[in-house]
Amino acid sequence: MEYLDNLNKEQKEAVMHIDGPCLVVAGAGSGKTKVLTTRIAYLIDKGIYSSHILAITFTNKAAKEMRERVNLLTANNYAFVGTFHSFGLRIIKENYEAMGLKKNFTIIDSDDVLTIIKKVMKEKGIDVREISPSYIRNRISFIKNEMLSESDINKYFLSEIEKIAAEVYFAYEKTLRKNNVIDFDDLLKLPVELFLKNKNILDLYQEKYQYILVDEYQDTNEVQYKMIKLLSSKYRNIFVVGDQNQAIYGFRQANYKNILNFEKDYPDAEVIVLNQNYRSTTTILNVANSVIKNNVERKEVNLFSELGEGVKVKYLRCQNGLDEANLIVKEINSLLELGYKKKDIAIFYRTNAQSRIYEEALLKNSLPYKVVGSFYFYKRKEIKDLISYLKLIANNDDDVSLLRVINEPKRGIGLKSIEGLTAKAQREGTSIFEAIDKGKELEFKKMILDITEYSENLSLTELIDLVLEKSTMKEELEKIHTLEADIRLENLMEFRSITENYQNVTGSVNLQDFLEEISLIADITEHKEDNDEITLMTFHSAKGLEFKVVFMVGMEEGIMPHMNAFNEENGLEEERRLCYVGITRAKERLYLTNAKIRMLYGKDMLNPPSRFIGEIDSKYIESNIKEEAQVKKEDYYLDNAEECNYKSGDVVVHMTYGRGVVIAVDNRFVSVAFSKQYGIRKFLKNYKGLKKG
Repeated sequence: MEYLDNLNKEQKEAVMHIDGPCLVVAGAGSGKTKVLTTRIAYLIDKGIYSSHILAITFTNKAAKEMRERVNLLTANNYAFVGTFHSFGLRIIKENYEAMGLKKNFTIIDSDDVLTIIKKVMKEKGIDVREISPSYIRNRISFIKNEMLSESDINKYFLSEIEKIAAEVYFAYEKTLRKNNVIDFDDLLKLPVELFLKNKNILDLYQEKYQYILVDEYQDTNEVQYKMIKLLSSKYRNIFVVGDQNQAIYGFRQANYKNILNFEKDYPDAEVIVLNQNYRSTTTILNVANSVIKNNVERKEVNLFSELGEGVKVKYLRCQNGLDEANLIVKEINSLLELGYKKKDIAIFYRTNAQSRIYEEALLKNSLPYKVVGSFYFYKRKEIKDLISYLKLIANNDDDVSLLRVINEPKRGIGLKSIEGLTAKAQREGTSIFEAIDKGKELEFKKMILDITEYSENLSLTELIDLVLEKSTMKEELEKIHTLEADIRLENLMEFRSITENYQNVTGSVNLQDFLEEISLIADITEHKEDNDEITLMTFHSAKGLEFKVVFMVGMEEGIMPHMNAFNEENGLEEERRLCYVGITRAKERLYLTNAKIRMLYGKDMLNPPSRFIGEIDSKYIESNIKEEAQVKKEDYYLDNAEECNYKSGDVVVHMTYGRGVVIAVDNRFVSVAFSKQYGIRKFLKNYKGLKKG
C-alpha cells in the first residue's frame, strides 16, 4: 500500500477509517478527492468486496475522475462510483415494476417537461400569459426535491399562483405515469419513495452497499440526504467529505445544515479535519481565513500551507467600471511580462451581466479569453434578440432580424404563416415587413412602426426601455420567476449601460451609428479558439477550479455581497462563503477590485467597498488607492439643456465629425448636417462634445 506514503497524518487517518460513521471536514485545496479515491482502494485492499462500496458525487466529470484514480490504485474495482442521479437510475431500472413503471420507461428532459406542463395548462384553461410554464416547472422540481407530500403542498402552497402550480403538478404526475415516463427529479424521488414503502427492497440495497462514501456533502438537498440516510442506516458505514465553508448552492435547495448536523445524526461519528492546503500561498489562505471566520454557522477549518508566504493581495480601488477594466488589462499585461500565461489568469464576477465590460476591454487589447458557464455577452440569446429588434427598427427591410423576432417572445405567429409571408415577399419583390398585411403579423408590424415613430424623440436608453416594454421581452422574463430568467433579465438591463456609455462619450442618439459601433465588438470572429486564454466566470462557476492568478472584480456592497442577500435569511453568510470560494481558487496571486462609481443595468451606482474587504487584515493587502478626480456625468453634459441655445443655421463643431450646420432643434435634441461622409446626426442638446463653431 505504497499510496499511503503520499498522505499527510489527517489524510491517512481518514483513508484508514473503515467501520462506523465518519465526517471529513475537507478545507479548500486539502486533497479531498485524493482521500476519497485512496479510501476506496484501501477498503478493497483490506478485503472488502468492491461491489459492497458505493461512492456518490455530484457531477459526471468528478465521478469519471474518481473512477480513473481508483483504477490506478487497485485492481478488481467493481465499486459503484457515480452521481446521485446515475445511482437513482440504476435502482429504478432494477425495480421498475415496484414503482408502477414498465420496462421500457423513458426519461424526459426539461424541454419535454415544459411541453407537458403547457399541455396540462391548456386542458385546465390556465393562460400561459398569466402564469409562466417555466415558473411551474421550477415549483414542480422544488416539490420533488423537497419530498413534499400532498398534505405538505396543501399546507405550504397558499398563494393563488402556488395553488395553480400545485394543481398542475398533480395533473402532470398523472400524465407522466400514464405515458410511462419519468423526469430528471424522479431519478432521486422514486428510489427514496421505494425505500420508504418497501422495507425488503431497502434491506437488499443496505446489504449490497455496506460502505457508502459521499463527496461534497454540504451540497446535498433533502431527497439526497434521505437517500443516503436510508441506505446507511443498517451498517452505518457512512463516510462523508465536505466543507460547510464552501456551501454556495442554497438557491438550488442544497442544505448546508446536513453537514453541520452530521454529528447529531451520528453521535458516535469520528470527525477528521483536513486543513493543510496544497494549492495556495500562506498569504492567500490568511485572507480566506480572516473573511470566513465572520460566519456564525460553520465548522472551524483554519487552512495553512507550506508553499511559502507569497506576495500580498492587491486591492485596486478604481474611479469607475471602465477604469477598473482598463486597470485589470494593464495588470494582466504586466503579469504576462513576468512569465505568466493567459490560461493562468481568471476573472471572477458575481453575475453574468458583469462580464461585458471586461470582455470589451480584453477584446480591445487583443487578449484572448473564454467565458465559462455562459455565452459571450453579445452572443447571449436575449441580447441577440434585442439587437435584432433595434436593427429592424433602424431598417424595416431587414428580413434576417425580422425572422428572428417576429415570434419572440411567442405571439402566436406560426411557422406556416412565416413561410407564407416569405413566399409572398419573394413573389412581390419586397421585404417580408412590407408584405405583412393581416393577422397577428400585422399587430407585430404596427408595434415596430409605433416604436420607430416614437424613437425619433427618444434617447437610445429610452428606446431600449420602450422595446423591452412593447415587445413584452421584459414582462415575459419577469413572469417566469426562475434563476435563468433573472439572469437573462439582468443581461437585458445591462444593455442599457452600453447605450448610456455610448451616449455619454459620443453625445449621439443615432441608432444606426450605435448599431455599427456594437457590431464591431459583437463579431464572434474576434473570439478565435486558443489554448492560451484568460478565463472569465462567475464565482459559482469557479467552484472546484484553481488558477495561478485570480481577479475578484466588482467587490462592492450590493454586487458582492449581492443586494438580494440583504433580504434573505443567512444570505450574507452564503455570500461570504462564495467570497471564500473565490479567494481559495488563487494559487499565487489574488487581486480584489472595485469602483467608486459603476454603471450597471444602465444606472450609475455609488456602492461602498465590499464588507468582505474590510474583514481582511490590512497587513495582507497592498493597495493602490489613488485620489483622482471622480468621473461624473457633468464631465460630458451641461446641467441644463436650456443653456444650449442652438438654432437652425448655427455652425457647430464635433470632435469626430468636424464642422456641421444645425438643421433642427427641440427641447432635448439638436440635429446637425455634416459633410457627405457623415450625413445628418442627432445629439443630446446639452452634450459638451458639440460646440458652436
